[in-house]
Amino acid sequence: MVIAIDGPAGSGKSTVARMVADKLGFYFLNTGSFYRAYTLSALDRGIDPLDREKVLENAQSIRLSVKDGAVCIDGKDEEARLHTPLVDRYASPVSADPRIREMVNETVRSIAKGLDIVTEGRDTTTVVFPDADYRFYFDASPEIRARRRMADQEGSDYEAVLAGIIERDRMDREKAVGALKIADGAFVIDTSLLTLNQVCEKVLNALQSPSA
Repeated sequence: MVIAIDGPAGSGKSTVARMVADKLGFYFLNTGSFYRAYTLSALDRGIDPLDREKVLENAQSIRLSVKDGAVCIDGKDEEARLHTPLVDRYASPVSADPRIREMVNETVRSIAKGLDIVTEGRDTTTVVFPDADYRFYFDASPEIRARRRMADQEGSDYEAVLAGIIERDRMDREKAVGALKIADGAFVIDTSLLTLNQVCEKVLNALQSPSA
């Protein structure tokens, strides 16, 4: 079974998807982490993340895998380094390259074969797993998402974080391939005023509904 969750950055996708996976005993697969991994690798090697050809060349030279729920680059667990401000800044432009997107899609589909999974990302329900058994779209106001991101990044400036989220939303919605949008038939949950546990409960309840 595949349970797929879409939505903008900071809407609670990753945390809730992991919670749902734990409760169901499913495998958690975060598709966005693979784009972050390619971004991190480029930065580590001194490559301009906006140089598409060099980023692609580097991506083709490394191996991404998942071990115990953590994304590894050439076998090394890099999960803890995937959510720095610098990676946040460049992950969306890196993910805009259709060639990178296809590499990630092939990787996650291969990992998902034969597994019961909960997966999340920006186009998980529309491109990666359009035939998922259950599809959800999480949303929240930019202001709420900025405050959530502030909690994860000590010392960050609220206005700068908010501006970054608004700009990322714009870029994600305008992407030629894999743009952020609500899939037809997806179950929409506004997480703005809900706790993570409440969102998780809504997802689990929705799994009992044929309309999900």
